[in-house]
Amino acid sequence: MDLLTAIILGIIEGVTEFLPISSTGHMILASDLMGLEHTEFLKSFEIAIQVGAISSVVFLYWRLLLVDFEVIKRVIVAFIPTGVLGLTLYRVVKSYLLGSTAVVLWSLFLGGLFLIAFEYWHREKDDAADEIRQMSYKTALIIGLFQSIAMVPGVSRSASTIIGGLILGLKRKTIVEFSFLLAVPTMLAATVYDLMKSAPEISLAQVDFLIAGFVTAFIVALLSIKFLLRFIQTHTFIPFGIYRIILVVVLLIHLKMA
Repeated sequence: MDLLTAIILGIIEGVTEFLPISSTGHMILASDLMGLEHTEFLKSFEIAIQVGAISSVVFLYWRLLLVDFEVIKRVIVAFIPTGVLGLTLYRVVKSYLLGSTAVVLWSLFLGGLFLIAFEYWHREKDDAADEIRQMSYKTALIIGLFQSIAMVPGVSRSASTIIGGLILGLKRKTIVEFSFLLAVPTMLAATVYDLMKSAPEISLAQVDFLIAGFVTAFIVALLSIKFLLRFIQTHTFIPFGIYRIILVVVLLIHLKMA
């Protein structure tokens, strides 16, 4: 890896972290296309720069995360399933799923089909909850279970939590913002745990790459969040589902021709 590669991956992370298209899946595929070896450092890098993206959430929503205790409690409850399952399945996910192009392609494709089908089926009810504070703890916990599905690369953490929230009767803007907030403890925990395991293998030169990816992801994610909040005011997630399917088809053609 070099500095330019770190910045490119940071841009990909910043754009994709909060869109329902899977940031991890995109980084794995980008690494394949750039010919990067799936080393332990690259796997840790792909996890760690997500902190840059979620730092943009802290920057934009710090009042809710630090002051609004009702919101904080619901974020904590929603984090519990992913925290427990993440610790339990960490070795399996990192050893067998992260870095698997086949898993990413299948997840992107099936997830795209599901997004399209769901949007045609889903109708928002008039009494849908429009405040995070109105969400029950049971709803928060179930959303956390939906989020845990995204431990499979290519599924998309934002897609799974947003769809879960819509199924459970939340307004689109409400669950999108809750998905932003839930990313903070989820990705912080994943990054800290992973770096504790792999820190001894990271050299001082590689720290520069982490910093470059972090800063780039932070700046780009700020723009991505603002884009998504505007987008959902007048659009469904069908375009993202179509994008996922087209991406898989293009990549399969590329891999066949390579």
